[in-house]
Amino acid sequence: MSADARTVLQDLLPDQTASDLVPGAEGFGPIREDLAAAPVLKGGKTVAWAFVTSDFVGTTGYSGKPIHTLIAVDPDARIAGVRLVKHSEPIVLIGIPEAKVRALVEGYKGLDLVAEAQSGGTTHDVDIISGATVTVMVIDDSIIRSGLKVARALGLGGLAPVAAAAGPRFEIDPAAAAPADWATMEGDGTLRRLSLDVGQVNEAFAASPDIRAAQRALTEAPETTFIDMQVALVSVPGIGKAILGDAADANLRGWLAEGDQAIAVFGQGLYSFKGSGYVRGGIFDRIVLIQDDVSVRFRDRDHRRLNGIAAEGAPGFTEMDLFRIPAGTGFDPAKPFRIQLLVQREVGPIEKVFQTFELAYELPPHYLRQVTAPAPEPQAAPAAATPVASEESQAQAELWKRIWLDSQARIAVLGVMLLVLTGVFFFQHFAVRNERRFYIFRMVYLAATLVVLGWMFNAQLSVVNLMALFGALVTGFSWQAFLLDPLTFILWFAVAAALLFWGRGAYCGWLCPFGALQELTNQVARKLRIPQWTLPWGLHERLWPLKYMIFLGLFGASLMSVEQAERLAEVEPFKTAIILKFVRAWPFVAYAVALLVAGLFVERFYCRYLCPLGAALAIPARIRMFDWLKRYHECGNPCQICAHECPVQSIHPTGEINPNECINCLHCQVLYHSPKVCPVVIKKVKRRDKLAASAVPDLGRPPAGHPNAARVTKPSI
Repeated sequence: MSADARTVLQDLLPDQTASDLVPGAEGFGPIREDLAAAPVLKGGKTVAWAFVTSDFVGTTGYSGKPIHTLIAVDPDARIAGVRLVKHSEPIVLIGIPEAKVRALVEGYKGLDLVAEAQSGGTTHDVDIISGATVTVMVIDDSIIRSGLKVARALGLGGLAPVAAAAGPRFEIDPAAAAPADWATMEGDGTLRRLSLDVGQVNEAFAASPDIRAAQRALTEAPETTFIDMQVALVSVPGIGKAILGDAADANLRGWLAEGDQAIAVFGQGLYSFKGSGYVRGGIFDRIVLIQDDVSVRFRDRDHRRLNGIAAEGAPGFTEMDLFRIPAGTGFDPAKPFRIQLLVQREVGPIEKVFQTFELAYELPPHYLRQVTAPAPEPQAAPAAATPVASEESQAQAELWKRIWLDSQARIAVLGVMLLVLTGVFFFQHFAVRNERRFYIFRMVYLAATLVVLGWMFNAQLSVVNLMALFGALVTGFSWQAFLLDPLTFILWFAVAAALLFWGRGAYCGWLCPFGALQELTNQVARKLRIPQWTLPWGLHERLWPLKYMIFLGLFGASLMSVEQAERLAEVEPFKTAIILKFVRAWPFVAYAVALLVAGLFVERFYCRYLCPLGAALAIPARIRMFDWLKRYHECGNPCQICAHECPVQSIHPTGEINPNECINCLHCQVLYHSPKVCPVVIKKVKRRDKLAASAVPDLGRPPAGHPNAARVTKPSI
């Protein structure tokens, strides 16, 4: 460790107490020269090694800043203690009790890193906290990867550093062909098999510590096939053609992107290797591919069913499926791997016990060819205090890509909502023609915003996002941090585009879940005949600046302390009402409810006068390129109907619309086209009707030139 490379551990360790990290510890020893790790001492002996995750792996969270976790690993490579030391996560700071997140982190105590290394990081469960998914995933990823790096660097638990292969390297030979019949492929290792009968499975569960597992043994004959599962690496061209046939293999190649691999899994017997859990959750939880530290869990998007087998002599399988291994997982098809099968047995109404069985797979040598090994590079120094930039960049990229892939359905829903809203704005002339239909559409859209975007997806923007963006621009911008939350990322891009076209109203009036909650509750209040208050224009105009003052105050506070500004941002009730769905300490709930109650009498009370996010979006609202809202010369003088009916009083008595306050609800456009309300339209309709009436001939008078025309006289009065 060079003298000028200061580590996070050096900055944080002086403020830590050893006994808080490892019970009974008396202090920390000096930090090693070659590794950012310090001995944890007890009775003069080293009982563990302490380090900070950020010194070894990327830990950038939602805030754009690192999440520093202090970990102690004992000589057996078990986590002896773990503490969340420092972070700037806004979701945690202002939405979720700090104790809840710290308890989750401390739950990693006792984790066996040797088992994690052998299983590819799959032996533990991740407890996701609602509203902090990104934060928890970053913490989990950093604890496991940094723990394995340190344990290997120090040789703890028998783990050794990952060394580059000394011998020749191999890659798939695209010219290698596979046998045409099933039996030959079984014999040469192209296909690998796991076969279990009922007797073997009962015996495995009989050894379970839970005696209920043995008591619920399968009743079929012991020799009955429980599962007969076979696997082949069909991304190898020769194997794919032999097993799938030319047409299906061509479809497979079209499905796989560059660097992707695929396995075919076949099964028959009492037990399904797929189960039905993937239908509900999208994850095939009964099988996992493991290769060294790499573990791949398959999701429904990486799955396709097979309709048949081209190879001669194939058994009559009841399940035939393809599973894709995405590029970037670290999987090497030329190296051995294993498929772990999870077998479950119910021991109670909702309780299950599990046993695992493994199928080992190694590609036969004749499918491989040797790669010319590059000249050996000079031996690198021991594990550095700071991770290699390219390695960490790749690891962080894999994390956000995994989050985006897991969010495909939600991204699609948001995309549809944005597309529909864009269509409404571009074709508002047609959208607002029918007042009742447009009202129903708006209420349905706001309900979707509240329930789907808000309560289900937690896609609620916040002024905290803007403070995090500004902090990132000042301290060193990185896309990685903002890509960790795909819906927020997409929404901010959509808002930025909308500001150029329509101003802030596209988000505030249609896509803000809390704004939708206010308007929907106000509509209910109107149905219940709760009186609506319209503030005098002078008072209303003087209350407008409050939200701008709040925003500027928060922005100024963020320049001194982001953490303090994030706490002050509790003026936003979004986390209480939307993210946590009112499940929070009573003062926060009382504040959010008070704002909603005020909104029952004054529509969108919070949006009008207090919202710092609305103020932040209103500042650039005047740069919009187009003016979509149509007005008549008579608007404001003499007509005041739109000004009186504007839900947020954004229309001045003189008739002009204030773009800083308009939420683009399009109610004024409904009135603009209304033949029942708008005086200008009413006048036009009357004039048109009068012209139409004058154009109709008098059927009682003969036309000029008629013989009887002269005899027609006026009726007497």
